[in-house]
Amino acid sequence: MADIEIDEHLPAAPRRGVLQLNGRIAGTVANGFDWLFRRDRLIQSGKTWFSLIHDSELMSVRYYGPPDEDSIELPDGSRLPVVRQPYAVPLVLVPPLGVTADTFDLMPQRSLARYMAARGFRTYLIDWGRPTPAHASLGLVDYVDTMMSTALAAIRKHSGSQEVSLFGWCMGGLLSLMHAGLTLDPKILNLVTVASPIDLRGGGVVAGLAGALDAPARLVRKYSDFRLMGVDPTRLTIPGWLLALGFKMTSPVASVTTYWDLLTRLWDREFVESHSTTSNYLNKMLIYPGGVVRDMVLRMAIDNELAKGSIRIDTRIAELGKIKASALIFAGNRDSIVAPSIARKIVDILPTRDKSWRIATGGHMGVVLGSKAPLEVWGPAADWLAERSLAKPPRKAAAKPRAKKAAPGRGLTS
Repeated sequence: MADIEIDEHLPAAPRRGVLQLNGRIAGTVANGFDWLFRRDRLIQSGKTWFSLIHDSELMSVRYYGPPDEDSIELPDGSRLPVVRQPYAVPLVLVPPLGVTADTFDLMPQRSLARYMAARGFRTYLIDWGRPTPAHASLGLVDYVDTMMSTALAAIRKHSGSQEVSLFGWCMGGLLSLMHAGLTLDPKILNLVTVASPIDLRGGGVVAGLAGALDAPARLVRKYSDFRLMGVDPTRLTIPGWLLALGFKMTSPVASVTTYWDLLTRLWDREFVESHSTTSNYLNKMLIYPGGVVRDMVLRMAIDNELAKGSIRIDTRIAELGKIKASALIFAGNRDSIVAPSIARKIVDILPTRDKSWRIATGGHMGVVLGSKAPLEVWGPAADWLAERSLAKPPRKAAAKPRAKKAAPGRGLTS
């Protein structure tokens, strides 16, 4: 498309307007072409370098070292200086099931992993992998006990520190709490949870679904010998597309308006990249193994065990009421999926005196992934963790070479 010809005799203001219009037309054409035919160029997730310190058939563990730059950019355009002297206690990021590990590395300016590494934490991320129908039998015990124990062992070996802090969003927070309650590991010093559902009688979409199951389940138990634990887990597996639909249905108007916003702001490369990245993230959700679904429906939705302070994990009991770790609990003020009233119950359950409850701006995803998350969740969590991560540093391990990513979303084993 030819540029609009500019009359050199025009006054300065109109000339700037013509230049701006010219730039927007060019940007709209280029961005529209990429959005239609080269969408991968617009997707910005998984850009932060990492190395793999553990890689198994399904679960792997990533290590994010401090960024090479002297500072990193935040969503509001400000710069955060990179801290080179690491805290002694490493930080473990625990994402939910059903989403990719890029949850915590969504975009360069909205990457929790990059932010925490820049703040001076030796940052690790547990990648639960991409389950297939062949993994349908996996239950809570496989994630809470087997995989998380393996991941923490690898992290402790790599970092040289037995003490760790856990940071989990949604189901990631629950997995962290369940593991701590199951093992009663005294070396888990700090727990940070964001929008994690504890009391499924407390309001919100999740609580509504759980409440709807409660009465029918009681009738079935009373008048029949049907038991959910006997159901073939392959019949309970939730496909990724259904999870994505569920997220979108919680805000159907926003799902439509974002495409209208895209049309009206197609000239804005940054906005188009953000829209494309977020859409790609939502559209690539992963299956929930049927065994986990079965355990969660029975233990959490029907029996609401977590709200009572403990939950059965296979043949053992995870006792949240005996966890000694310090705790920082967040909820989103506009979270229609996990209302604050659902998340706050853990404050009453944990026996530690060192616990704090905060409500931040955002919905279920926005509270930890949105543009305000660095100011309202990441920053306060980093400040809180910093005060509790000043133990004597472990003996310095032999330096490991920095590993570049071998392919999008994966790293090299170190």
